[in-house]
Amino acid sequence: MEKVRAKFSVNYIEEFPGQKTIHGNAVYSDKGENKDFAEATPCGKFELSIDKSRPAADFFEVGKEYYLDFKEAPASDEKP
Repeated sequence: MEKVRAKFSVNYIEEFPGQKTIHGNAVYSDKGENKDFAEATPCGKFELSIDKSRPAADFFEVGKEYYLDFKEAPASDEKP
């Protein structure tokens, strides 16, 4: 298997001096694509703290859904 994909929704965003923290949970539904994701990943959460000076700090929005892809990375001392 090359990668694993999950689907999460953003529940809330906290703002602190110099950073934003994004909080999300795995999607849960009994309809459509979200039903498939809910069956595979019935629960899960994420928390990302992002420096406000980075473009990613403004990427996430409360209530929107996002794919989260996991792919094995090389060891930190190896080049990709």
